[in-house]
Amino acid sequence: MCVLSLKSICLHVFQGNRLLEMCGQRPSDLCKPCEPGTFTVNPLKWRCERCSDCVGAQVHVKNCTAIADTVCGCKEGLRCANDKCSYCVEKCRKGFEPLSNGSCRPCPEGTFSDQIDMKCKPWSTKCPKPDQVTVVKGNASSDIQCVSKQQPIGIDTTTPRVEEVIPRPPAFKIQKAGKKMKKQITKSPVIRTPTDEPRTLIAIECSFHEAQQEQGSSSTESLISK
Repeated sequence: MCVLSLKSICLHVFQGNRLLEMCGQRPSDLCKPCEPGTFTVNPLKWRCERCSDCVGAQVHVKNCTAIADTVCGCKEGLRCANDKCSYCVEKCRKGFEPLSNGSCRPCPEGTFSDQIDMKCKPWSTKCPKPDQVTVVKGNASSDIQCVSKQQPIGIDTTTPRVEEVIPRPPAFKIQKAGKKMKKQITKSPVIRTPTDEPRTLIAIECSFHEAQQEQGSSSTESLISK
């Protein structure tokens, strides 16, 4: 609201107006409303400011008015780099915390951040329950880890599986039996029926000549002996 003094008399003018004159007989002589697309948060300024536009990675959240600028946000996975959200930056991952300048820094020793874009907080100094003990120290992305004192640590309590073993006969007995059976097997002569094939005819003819030669030689011997 514009508040101007004229000869010790306060004149009140509504917010969203810019200053025209320092002195005047009427409020309308002193202030003028901001034009569309402009705004002011200080009624004693001579000019209204232009409304901001949400661009790039920014998303539109709220329209501009005569007394407030446009409200912008950031797309999924990004965050505003400052209070005015004039630009967007990537969110800080676990183990880091966001800073006012838009950057991220690792959590200092003794603190952790287990959520995206969250401020680091100190490790717990003790377990939540009295019957628990600390088994894992905290780190940049996790608090200390506790277990009950009654719970064994690193001991496998599961029953081992016993497999049934079926006895088998000794291998050497089977081998000996195999040898005996092998000795008993004899080869049977192969008798082939003569055919008209060349090889068969040659074999028969040769055997016939051999028989004649033997018969002739025996006849000659008998004649000599006579």
